[in-house]
Amino acid sequence: MKGIDTIKDVVGALTELGLMLLALAIVLALLVGSNLPFFGNVTANIVTWVKDMGSNGLVGLITLGIVLWLFSNRKMA
Repeated sequence: MKGIDTIKDVVGALTELGLMLLALAIVLALLVGSNLPFFGNVTANIVTWVKDMGSNGLVGLITLGIVLWLFSNRKMA
């Protein structure tokens, strides 16, 4: 059980880091512009993802609900 808890902690920490980097990339894209080195065009990718979810109808809505549920049930560090 201790090994599983360690793996869960590592995955949780990596997820937190990824979300922080995503937030940083969005803020930098808004301040500097969409042509950021190492981050790419983050805002355009998010807009494209949201459009794809919207065009998939019920399946996209269910997928979006699952993603929101996963992020809302995580505990903050």
